[in-house]
Parts: sequence; C-alpha cells; structure tokens
Amino acid sequence: MFSVGLTGGVGSGKSTVASMLSTRGAGVVDADAISHELTQAGGAAIEPLRESFGQHAIARGGSLDRAKMRAVAFSDPAARIRLEALLHPLIRNAMRERAGTLAADGCPYILFVVPLLVESGTWSTSVDRVLLIDCSEATQINRVCARPGMNESAARRIMQAQASRQQRLTVADDVLMNEAPLAEIESKIEQLHQQYLRRQARMQ
Repeated sequence: MFSVGLTGGVGSGKSTVASMLSTRGAGVVDADAISHELTQAGGAAIEPLRESFGQHAIARGGSLDRAKMRAVAFSDPAARIRLEALLHPLIRNAMRERAGTLAADGCPYILFVVPLLVESGTWSTSVDRVLLIDCSEATQINRVCARPGMNESAARRIMQAQASRQQRLTVADDVLMNEAPLAEIESKIEQLHQQYLRRQARMQ
C-alpha cells in the first residue's frame, strides 16, 4: 500500500491539508488523534504513564493531564525523552493497525499525519513519500497564538522543541507552502493527490 508521511511544524496547517486529502479518498491516520485515544481515561497508555511519571500526571477524570505533562516535557528534556519513549511505540502500533483497516476498506493510499516525523528518526524510512506542510515562522506564531490558552512565548517554546524548518526540508519529498490563497492550495493538493494515485497504481 502506497503511504505518505505528512508533517510540519506547529501551526503549519497539517490538519487542514490532511482533511483536504481525506475528502479526496486518502486514508488518514493521525498520530495526535491516536495519542489522545491512548491517553484518555482507560486508554492503553494511562497505566504506563502513571507508573513512569506518578499519579500527578493523571487528571482527576482518569485521563492524562496534558497541560501538566506538556509543561514538564518542554522544561525537562530528559522527561520529554522518557515520555516519547513510552508513547511513540504505542502510537506507532495503533497507527499501523488503523492503516491496515483503511487499506482493507479500499482507501487508495494511506496518509500518516506525524508532527514529529523528523524527530522520531524512523518514520521517514517507513513511508514511501514525505509531504512537508511549510509556512513562515511568523505565520506559525500567529496561528498558534490564535489557539485558546496560547501566547507567543508558548508558541516559541514548542517550535524550539521541534525539528528546525531546514531539518524538515531535508527529509521532504514534497513541499506544500500553506500560505497561498486557498484556491491555489486546493489546486496543489489535487496535483499531489493525483501523483499519489499514480504511484499507488504503479505498485499494484
């Protein structure tokens, strides 16, 4: 099954582009959505997180206290590495299972939405193409600041913890600048979609 790894920095518009490709038939598997499922009350990651980080990492309702863990991860690199080492294998396995289901349902290709694709060090070799959603730093900050509870300082901390723009460009096979007029972006997405359909056809 032909697969594409979609990535980009915070605020680049990954979810928007993934949604546009989904409407065209791509089978979308979103790492963030899977992560939320695993860390909700009763999720498969809750007990390992409790054992590794203590009860204070779990909110009163039984889900991961995401705000608290985000603050810990961005202030303590060792804690972030420990958190990622715990979550990433669970997320990857769940994503592979979801991809198998979508393939069986007849999706023409699989789109893995992986914000930390570059940082993981392995995802780029696990997919057939890497699609980077790119934009300027100023645009990233403006978009993140528009989210509830976020400000420029928080946006910059997240950006600093992620791979640099140049690192993402280095591994990208396809780059979509997500700052153009919507009609232009739609046209480019349609071109990418047709390209991926042709590549899938050649694999059959």
